[in-house]
Amino acid sequence: MASGETKLIIPGLGGIYESLKPWSYPIVRATTGALLIPHGYVKLFGDAANGTAFFMSMKLGGNPKEVAGNFVADWLPVAYYLGVLELVGGAMLTVGLFTRIIAAQVLGFMIVATFMVHWSFGYFWNKAGWEMPFMWGLLALVVLIRGGGPMSLDRKLGKEF
Repeated sequence: MASGETKLIIPGLGGIYESLKPWSYPIVRATTGALLIPHGYVKLFGDAANGTAFFMSMKLGGNPKEVAGNFVADWLPVAYYLGVLELVGGAMLTVGLFTRIIAAQVLGFMIVATFMVHWSFGYFWNKAGWEMPFMWGLLALVVLIRGGGPMSLDRKLGKEF
């Protein structure tokens, strides 16, 4: 054992851990993307875009008394952009295509969602709190830093941003 390494409580698992290590980051990247896809789908093909626009209009710009008016319509294009980012961008993260560009956009989206939209609701997600967008932001930051990784279309193309 090299200095600084920890000793495994169950040494027999060491071989399993080593054999799965190359898959650990691709699993994180692909799962981050795959779990965004349903959110984008319901924004684009369900009724979630209206709900997202309504929520953003209340939290990011608009008088709640006027929300029923133009403020929701003003935020609808942003809700559709987020739907495309989650649906198409999520698929691109899953396969590792233009990974850093997509991850940077998801990170920006989640920073706004965490601190400007969900923060006032507290921590817990079941109360619309900030824990989930914060986690998504951290995952997007990791993907932004690491890029597509060895098992990605970016690697197959031989170029990354």
